Amino acid sequence: MTTDTIRLHAVSRRYRTGDEVVTALDGVSLGFPRGTFTAVMGPSGSGKSTLLQCAAGLDRPTSGSVTVGGTELAGLSDRRLTLLRRDRIGFVFQAFNLLPSLTAEQNVALPLRLAGRRPSHARVREALDRVGLADRARHRPAELSGGQQQRVALARALITRPEVVFGDEPTGALDSRAGLEVLRLLRDMVDQEGRTVVMVTHDPVAASCADRVVFLVDGRLTGELGGADAGRIAAHLTGLEAAAC
Repeated sequence: MTTDTIRLHAVSRRYRTGDEVVTALDGVSLGFPRGTFTAVMGPSGSGKSTLLQCAAGLDRPTSGSVTVGGTELAGLSDRRLTLLRRDRIGFVFQAFNLLPSLTAEQNVALPLRLAGRRPSHARVREALDRVGLADRARHRPAELSGGQQQRVALARALITRPEVVFGDEPTGALDSRAGLEVLRLLRDMVDQEGRTVVMVTHDPVAASCADRVVFLVDGRLTGELGGADAGRIAAHLTGLEAAAC
């Protein structure tokens, strides 16, 4: 039986902007099963990034509950929430967020050092080898291509051996070839290691690498597609965008 690594139940997130209250998420209930790859799509302003931030414990919902690996996030202090994110969740963003003064291996080792743990040289090299960059370990970000920098960011996300990896437009700043390399690595994490991957994207080609695509409109879940190709995903997204106009 497949269990959910992450479960959202009736999650809403509202923000106050001056006198206006904006509802970014509106009663979303959604599970992300262990060992699966889910893409999250929707028109601009549909709540995709807010969904990711709430699911990852980066933002607290206004109402509803989020459970990660059986742990309910609402009851955690800020410190315990930080520890959970550090130990059980990996992040890859559109901006690579590498420290320019550090080498690739130093950037990869950073999460462990921040946790007060001394990373072994072998473990860091293993993470870089998994993304095909063992021979670039001593290069700084400025000496790497965009695709290579994103692969370093992916190795950094994996160094803590997280249960789930969140990607927020992880291929958005890459050319098509580099983007496909990153997508292949994310796919391998699911197929070979049983990790859970959740990726926000606007790209139907990227989304077609996932097991399923879930769609948001105006903060509400509007449906999903499983095993769809890029053309079918694009057509569905275009229909949602047209309806939103």
